[in-house]
Amino acid sequence: MDDSAAAAAAGEGQRFRRVPRQYRGGRNLELDPLLNENLEQWPHLNELVQCYKADFVKDDGKYGRYESVAPPSFQNQIFEGPDTDMETELQLCNARQPKPEESNEDDMPSTSSGRQTYGGEPSASSSKKHCTLSPLPAYEPAFDWDNERSLIFGQRVPESLPATHSSGLKITVKVLSLSFQAGLVEPFSGTICLYNRDRREKLSEDFYFHILPTEMQDGYISLDRRGIFSLDAPSPSICLLIQLEKSATEEGGVTPSVYSRKEPVHLTEKEKQKLQVWSRIMPYREPFAWAMIPLFENNHAAGAGDAASPSSPLAPSMSASSSQDSIVEPVSKLTLDGKLNHYSSGSSVIVEISNLNKVKESYIEDSLQDPKRKVHKPVKGLLKLEVEKLHNDRNDVDNMSEGGIMTNELHDAGELSNGRHSRNNVDGIHSSQSSGATVKKDTHQNGQSSNAENGNNFQAFDFRMMARSEPFSQLFRCLYVYPLTVSLSRKRNLFVRVELRKDDSDIRKPPIEAVHPRDQNTTLQKCAHTQISVGTRMSCYHDEVKISLPALLTPQHHLLFTFFHVDLQMKLEAPKPVIVGYAALPLSTHIQLLSDVSLPILRELVPHYLQESGKERMDYLEEGKTVFRLRLRLCSSLFPVNERIRDFFVEYDRHTLHTSPPWGSELLEAINSLKNVESTALLQFLQPILNMLLHLIGDGGETLQVAAFRAMVNILTRVQQESSDGAERNRFLVNYVDFAFDDFGDRQTPVYPGLSTVWGSLARSKAKGYRVGPVYDDVLAMAWFFLELIVKSMGLEQSRLFYHNLPLGEDVPPLQLKEGVFRCILQLFDCLLTEVHERCKKGLNLAKRLNSTLAFFCYDLLSIIEPRQVFELVSLYMDKFAGVCQSVLHDCKLTFLQIICDHDLFVEMPGRDPSDRNYLSSVLIQEIFLTLDHDDLSQRAKAARILVVLICKHEFDARYQKSEDRLYIAQLYFPLIGQILDEMPVFYNLNAIEKREVLVVILQIIRNLDDATLIKAWQQSIARTRLFFKLLEECITHFEHNRTGDSLLLGSSSRSPDAERPASPKYSDRLSPSVNAYLSEASRHEIRPQGTPENGYMWNRISPQLSSPNQPYSLREALAQAQSSRIGSTARALRESLHPILRQKLELWEENLSTAVSLEVLGIVDKFSVAAASHSISTDYAKLDCITSILMGLLSRSQPLTFWKAFLPVVYNIFSLHGATLMARENDRFLKQIAFHLLRLAVFRNDSVRKRAVVGLQILVRNSFNYFKSTTRLRVMLTITLSELLSDVQVTQMKSDGSLEESGEARRLRKSLEEMAEVRSKDQLNDCGLPVTALEVAAEGSTDNRWSWVEVKHLSKCLVQALDAGLEHALLGSAMTVDRCAAAEGFYKLALAYAPVPDLHIMWLLHLCDAHQEMQSWAEAAQCAIAVAGVIMQALVGRNDAVWSKDHVASLCRICPIVGTDIGAEVAAAEVEGYGASKLTVDSAVKYLQLANKLFAQAELYHFCASIQELIIPVYKSRRSYGQLAKCHTSLTSIYESILEQEASPIPFTDATYYRVGFYGELFGKLNKKEYVFREPRDVRLGDIMEKLSHTYEAKMDGGHTLHIIPDSRQVNAEELQPGVCYLQITAVDPVMEDEDLESRRERIFSLSTGTVRARVFDRFLFDTPFTKNGKTQGGLEDQWKRRTVLQTEGSFPALVNRLVVIKSESLEFSPVENAIGMIETRTGALRNELEEPRSSEGDQLPRLQSLQRILQGSVAVQVGMPVNSGVLSVCTAFLSGEPATRLRSQELQQLASRVHGCLQARDPRAFQADRGRRQEFHTQLVNGFQSLTAELSHYIPAILSEL
Repeated sequence: MDDSAAAAAAGEGQRFRRVPRQYRGGRNLELDPLLNENLEQWPHLNELVQCYKADFVKDDGKYGRYESVAPPSFQNQIFEGPDTDMETELQLCNARQPKPEESNEDDMPSTSSGRQTYGGEPSASSSKKHCTLSPLPAYEPAFDWDNERSLIFGQRVPESLPATHSSGLKITVKVLSLSFQAGLVEPFSGTICLYNRDRREKLSEDFYFHILPTEMQDGYISLDRRGIFSLDAPSPSICLLIQLEKSATEEGGVTPSVYSRKEPVHLTEKEKQKLQVWSRIMPYREPFAWAMIPLFENNHAAGAGDAASPSSPLAPSMSASSSQDSIVEPVSKLTLDGKLNHYSSGSSVIVEISNLNKVKESYIEDSLQDPKRKVHKPVKGLLKLEVEKLHNDRNDVDNMSEGGIMTNELHDAGELSNGRHSRNNVDGIHSSQSSGATVKKDTHQNGQSSNAENGNNFQAFDFRMMARSEPFSQLFRCLYVYPLTVSLSRKRNLFVRVELRKDDSDIRKPPIEAVHPRDQNTTLQKCAHTQISVGTRMSCYHDEVKISLPALLTPQHHLLFTFFHVDLQMKLEAPKPVIVGYAALPLSTHIQLLSDVSLPILRELVPHYLQESGKERMDYLEEGKTVFRLRLRLCSSLFPVNERIRDFFVEYDRHTLHTSPPWGSELLEAINSLKNVESTALLQFLQPILNMLLHLIGDGGETLQVAAFRAMVNILTRVQQESSDGAERNRFLVNYVDFAFDDFGDRQTPVYPGLSTVWGSLARSKAKGYRVGPVYDDVLAMAWFFLELIVKSMGLEQSRLFYHNLPLGEDVPPLQLKEGVFRCILQLFDCLLTEVHERCKKGLNLAKRLNSTLAFFCYDLLSIIEPRQVFELVSLYMDKFAGVCQSVLHDCKLTFLQIICDHDLFVEMPGRDPSDRNYLSSVLIQEIFLTLDHDDLSQRAKAARILVVLICKHEFDARYQKSEDRLYIAQLYFPLIGQILDEMPVFYNLNAIEKREVLVVILQIIRNLDDATLIKAWQQSIARTRLFFKLLEECITHFEHNRTGDSLLLGSSSRSPDAERPASPKYSDRLSPSVNAYLSEASRHEIRPQGTPENGYMWNRISPQLSSPNQPYSLREALAQAQSSRIGSTARALRESLHPILRQKLELWEENLSTAVSLEVLGIVDKFSVAAASHSISTDYAKLDCITSILMGLLSRSQPLTFWKAFLPVVYNIFSLHGATLMARENDRFLKQIAFHLLRLAVFRNDSVRKRAVVGLQILVRNSFNYFKSTTRLRVMLTITLSELLSDVQVTQMKSDGSLEESGEARRLRKSLEEMAEVRSKDQLNDCGLPVTALEVAAEGSTDNRWSWVEVKHLSKCLVQALDAGLEHALLGSAMTVDRCAAAEGFYKLALAYAPVPDLHIMWLLHLCDAHQEMQSWAEAAQCAIAVAGVIMQALVGRNDAVWSKDHVASLCRICPIVGTDIGAEVAAAEVEGYGASKLTVDSAVKYLQLANKLFAQAELYHFCASIQELIIPVYKSRRSYGQLAKCHTSLTSIYESILEQEASPIPFTDATYYRVGFYGELFGKLNKKEYVFREPRDVRLGDIMEKLSHTYEAKMDGGHTLHIIPDSRQVNAEELQPGVCYLQITAVDPVMEDEDLESRRERIFSLSTGTVRARVFDRFLFDTPFTKNGKTQGGLEDQWKRRTVLQTEGSFPALVNRLVVIKSESLEFSPVENAIGMIETRTGALRNELEEPRSSEGDQLPRLQSLQRILQGSVAVQVGMPVNSGVLSVCTAFLSGEPATRLRSQELQQLASRVHGCLQARDPRAFQADRGRRQEFHTQLVNGFQSLTAELSHYIPAILSEL
């Protein structure tokens, strides 16, 4: 507030300020000079005069003085999600439109106008100072100290200065002009007053005005004068009564010819002069016309305030804008047929009164509304008035002069402005300069601008002031005299002169100059005249004579009336008045507010005409009848009308002047009779009576003291009960204590010793058990008044003692109380405390009020006496209320502390001992902590609230903005943290709101502490340090920013115990409870009248089409809706009911709170890490769990951009200080979390977050190099976290056609992972707040950089591979069920990508194994199981803790080559917490080996089974599990038998068929232009696989593509194929044995190869393609060429997948003759094999016959069949006859002939004896066939026959 300025003005160190009184009448009414000199003779008068004249003495510090700094401006915090980039959007917005100045300063209602700005720490990019924002302002953004104070129970409310004028509405009236149709040619005058037409009663004194003809207005313009009238409450019966009069004489007497009917221009010079003379000199006036204007129409039921009809002058239109519709139709009824128009101009209204009621005879005001009265024609004229309403807040002049302590009724909480007080001060400047009108008006049409200054404003005295029950606040002593009627028996032209005389001794003495003049002449006059009542027996008057009374009325003071008759018969130049008679009225007999008196009229005055004795001799008119009727109205603040008060005053004077008998029983009686004074009179003279009683208490004898004290208690109690406002502290009494009481201005001894003694003795009597009567309860009820009096009395003494001899700029030293007085006060305090304690237990409200009173007593004393003396009182209190007491008592204790700690100098208070720190703060902390442990929930909330409000008060206090002050305050409150750490369960028992309150305080304390104190807090024990950080974790949890959190509201369910009532809405859970109150207040004031403040944020109702019925805009509607739909007022509903601006503000505050807390905690962790680096604190150095837990807590929550910017430097610092600890295995969880969150941030769309994440990952890499010299372990860690992240991140998104594609997140993640391997520029590091050397890695003392980009690139590549594998797997999506191969490959790639992490590797391998088993690909499934076992075996061998050796691993590798990749070292490194250790046991390896064994057996690959068993056996051997060994050997036996069986089979065993498939077409994606070898079950034929693949890939085709199968196996040229068509080429292929000669031209019959036991592991395949070179599709054997294609696959079959990509393809070509030779060789060899093989038994012969039969088909029997498969004969026919034979080289011919020959030899059936029985027939056929074949061949090779 602006009090600081006021205090400065009052002189440095001065506590009291004198406020001069302001007199609204403009004239300060002085007493008679005579009395001014010797007032001491009349002590009561002296008191009265002092009461009205003395300055107010105001204690500036009584109600607390608080100057707060301007609130910080909040910035919007940007909380980015993975898919948002608000930062860029905002930048673009800002770039597009230049923004106006930030209006954030208006965010909060403030408590002062000129303010410092709030100083957070300076913002800097260094990590040390990254906390620029304090959590407190965002938590308590609407902090309003006044408001918080007003919530304290029993809070004292300051009153504004006692009004020196009546309250309520004020209007000013100004006469603008009067014009008649005939033209106005003479001066007029008139009166205006307020009149109640229902009660026919005058409400104010008359305001006189004069109107001159227009051409005479050059001289003195009297029209500028305004009358100011006060109105209490608007009522339709209140009117303005206007009465016009005119000069009434000329030569020849009173004639109407004065109205010359001439235009002013036609007047002669003489006539003009005559008019001038009339206007100046002649006192004779007669009534002319009148009008009555109602101010408030009753047709609109104007019940309240401004609500009047637009047809009356005070319609709302005048207070609002200058609306045109206030020009209304004539309101004939109400203005008695007077037309009434008004034009609104500015805030004033011009009223035109067109119908003036003419009067031809004199009248009294009461008769105006008399229906019997004779009505004359109206005057055809127009009177213009300007009426203006003075606004209520504008005439709070006193408030302004008081330095801007505005009572805030005018400013509702909804007004969101900062400078609201200063704005009013500006308005107030006018009002303090002028005592009247305060509105600058427009210049009106007659060209006269108003100058509202003292001289021109007439403040009409408000007669109702005399009847009001409130103390008189200024000195006035007037008598208003109204002569009413004189009834004589003859007609006269009568007027009356009125004068005030001091005595009746001599008629020639001049009367007292006491009559107020009618014009503006300020000197008082000796007499006044009424108007003339012309030619009538019953003269009537309506004049008002205002007489100032002397200060002391003697019985001799009287009014003298002289009656004149204007005699028109005397032929003089002008008519001459003749005295008719006199009347006298002694005043002392008529001290009444209003009295009607009738007097007789004397013919002559004789000396001493007042004395009763001379009455008989006097001569009266009309036989002594009382023919003169008059009315008196006494308005005086010096003469009490009440007789008892007058008696008291008289006795007081006698006592004071010692003129009464010494026992003073009359005074006692007078004091006691004060009890019976009626309340209005009592209130009007309240201040002087209290002063006199206090005087008596101060220095009367004991009897008098007690009597005066009791009378005073009685009076106070009555005032409290009978006055209207019903407040705890009655405002008249508050005004008395705060302003009027001056402790006799040093004229007498101070009051406090006497008062405390009397009261103390009464209290002691009560304590001793004496009967003290009902007065004691009254004393308790009024204790506040006495205690405040005592304090003010002390304060006044203190400032008087030190006022003159205090050096400038020093504070006033404390008042040294006399020992006796202090003891008395201590005893009194003790007694009152006992009362509080006793009555509290009975639950009496009085006790709580008394408790607050005592608290304020201590509060006040702290500023006056030695604080340590006050501490005695406080400790007395604390002893009485020690420990955890009853709820009611505890509540009192809290209130007591709340009040005391609100003291301005609370922070600077000493301790009880000189060595101690602040005593009050230690008591407060102790008690608050006790309360937090209290059972009563409301007490807990209250305690937490007290704490927050106090901390806020300090934080925003303009005096304590220096860092050393803040440090001091933080150290005062620091013990609280210690107590909480000692008793953490107390904290955990609090509910969320209280926890937040406590946490915000803790954060604020820590924020302002210095590092040394903080470190001390961490030095005590590891557990305590841990608890300290637990509190910080709670902070992160409770202030987490959570956008959707608004819907999750505690207590929204109707059953919950504290279900919310609409009365206390909660808009926000995270902000301070006072914000909810602030917002509901703002919502309540959301719809305002038009006059909204210019800079307020208030809005008018949104236009109707916007506020649809289902979206309420006012809080009440929202609550009503909520209740009607039974949903309870959830926070979301409440939020939505808020105006958008308020909602935005609320979100802004919440964002900033969350941000500030996160940054604060981050800063503390940073400090902690630095302290831990020097080992100066106690914490767990092995794990540094304090740091890790907080960082994990911060990372796992949504944080704003500012946090991420500050986060990186802190993490960098922490890692550079504690890298070794944090990277160690113990902190795996922490490292994983960090890695996880960095990867998570690397997905963000916002680039600044993403880049920081990448740099963060590089910092991890740097530390990995630093402490492990490699990134192996980190790679494992990152792979694990990436795998976890991929389950959270959506890597695919749906395209419009329903298929899946890679999502933006996946793209951004890949980009980030790739960027990891890029070099960071210095600028980029600086941007992130890191030093340039941040990524350099050097060992201690050496300069070589350990950083290896190669390794980082490898790391990056591995991670990208894992991402791609995951992505590919996800992209398959729904196709997984259709394309099983692709699905298996997806699992396979994942398994490969996660190879560094055994757990994940195994997991994906097992998924793959399951997939194969579903497809019944047993061999592949078995390979997966082997791979899993291999991973485990390698790990075990690497750890040297198993039964296996490297040889065993090698043998496993022969079965499954993938096992061979050396990951042994990595497996060891991969011991990450939660990963690695669990599954890697010998048993799990055996389990998977056995699974593989089972699966291989299903695939009938028994030779693999044998190898596996040989790996299992050593385990059982080492364990001596003989049973298991027996089982193993049994199964080995069966395996070998199975192998034998396979080999014995005549049909050679094949385990699978193989097909080469080529893919051609864009739609195949990655498969396009690639060839694969598929391994299929042995029963799958070419047609089956064609059908299967067609089905799989047709499903993937969209409408625009078709699938073709290329029918042959020739080479495909992709360029020649049709675009847009997809092609498959499917060819059966044969596996190639390891030792096979592929150059051999023999035809391959696989089954003919020797079937020894060998591992069926194939990685090469071939197929032969016949072709002709002559372009024919088919030809004879002589044209038939052969192409042999050999394919090599990546890896060998059986593999982990069903298909392997072809990596190499070679082809050989064989000519037709080589082809033929090869064919014959193949057959010959097969036949020989078959025949030579020994057969062990007869039973073997059968299969042999079958195979022979197959071989001999078409060779021996002469066949001419298909050329490819033709016999020997067809070969000879083709090559050895005719033309072809000529083409062959001789060498080839030779070869062909010898091969044919060999073939025949082998086939000679005679070479083996015929089988018996059924086969005999076959043999016979063979023999015949052979003979005929030989014969045929002899044609071509003649030598054959001879050889055979």
